[in-house]
Amino acid sequence: MLTILGFAMIATFLVLIMMKKMSPIAALVLIPALFCVAVGQGAKLGDYVIDGVGNLAPTAAMLMFAIVYFGVMIDVGLFDPIVRGILRFCKADPMRIVVGTAVLAAIVSLDGDGSTTFMITVSAMYPLYKRLKMSLVVMTGVAATANGVMNTLPWGGPTARAATALKLDAGDIFVPMIPALGVGLLAVIVLAVVLGRRERKRLGFLTLDEAVIQEPETVLVGAGGGSDRTRKTSGGAGTGTDAEPEAAAHRDADDDEGFKGLDPNRATLRPKLYWFNAGLTVALLTAMIMELMPIPVLFLLGAALALTVNFPHMPDQRARIAAHADNVLNVSGMVFAAAVFTGVLSGTGMVEHMADWLVGAIPDGMGPHMAIITGILSVPLTYFMSNDGFYFGVVPVLAEAGAAHGVSPLEIARASLVGQPLHMSSPLVPAVYVLVGMAKVEFGDHTRFTVKWAALTSLVVLCAGLLFGII
Repeated sequence: MLTILGFAMIATFLVLIMMKKMSPIAALVLIPALFCVAVGQGAKLGDYVIDGVGNLAPTAAMLMFAIVYFGVMIDVGLFDPIVRGILRFCKADPMRIVVGTAVLAAIVSLDGDGSTTFMITVSAMYPLYKRLKMSLVVMTGVAATANGVMNTLPWGGPTARAATALKLDAGDIFVPMIPALGVGLLAVIVLAVVLGRRERKRLGFLTLDEAVIQEPETVLVGAGGGSDRTRKTSGGAGTGTDAEPEAAAHRDADDDEGFKGLDPNRATLRPKLYWFNAGLTVALLTAMIMELMPIPVLFLLGAALALTVNFPHMPDQRARIAAHADNVLNVSGMVFAAAVFTGVLSGTGMVEHMADWLVGAIPDGMGPHMAIITGILSVPLTYFMSNDGFYFGVVPVLAEAGAAHGVSPLEIARASLVGQPLHMSSPLVPAVYVLVGMAKVEFGDHTRFTVKWAALTSLVVLCAGLLFGII
């Protein structure tokens, strides 16, 4: 019964947000509350929620201070050289812009933190998508999928969890997977080319003023900044996409009138402090990788130090905090709402029953192929479950079943990483709310557009692992 209710709760949540019948925050709170009552455990709802909030509170704190820290770094111009390089490549070609989005997301993902990746990628690319009226769900879909592939880095989380759960060395899991993950990243680039060509066909070939082409960063100045675009139509260039209807596109065009992006002459730039900020960021990321302190503490200290050094006057500090307050509130609110969902899912025992049912549904004759089965199961399970639930609850059971048929735990561990490209768009991943929030994209639109492409990328990684004999 709990198995059926667990799947029904997840399905109800996804259907309602994809059909835009409820906001994600409302759905994350009300749906699990109703299902908790339905299973006869309504009296324990408070305990489940408090447990969920307690588990996710460090994540919420990390995201809050990470948004402030990297928001300040974006304000002071730390990432402008990377952005300029990507924009010089992109120019005003929709295909290049989508490919640039994938490349930028992959590069920034090297720090192992999804929220950081999305903040930098959206801040850099959002103004271009808005100015050229490109589909914003293309940006969020490509960025999330690229980050999902890179999330398998040993310091990204999943690999470390798999190693811990199966008592293996993280290097033994990750290093042999590099060729398959490389193919997965290549698949994301190919996807970006395909989606970019589709955007180019929809919009036509776009060009910017000569001055903008010479100084691509000025593309990021808001409308009215003298960087008008012209269109060389290629026939049927429309304004709508499946995920962004024509009416919405027109609304975006109207909203763009007052839009401001990363002005290359913005008052918050601190060129004289560039190397201090770069050194502070490298030190922060190094401390994260070496686990010198808990990540929330590191970002708290980093944000305080970045604000104090770059903006020594109190009014300036308050202005920077206020500038990023919307993102902080949206993301932290979403995380605490997700705590209700995860708290009920775990507290009622739904997660355990769902996992046991799936494992028990595997025929005995499939035992020698447990690595392949693990790879396939990782795609939906890491979407519907947290990484902790999957790697500590499901993977050990799959590894034990595989061991009975001579399948190495290392193969199981590597196969368990396959679902990460889709996992990064899961409603249970706090960072995805940073992505859709900053990009001003409805979560349902992002989900409807991204799931098929991310699942396909996961299957490409699995096939590459089988081809190379890794899995």
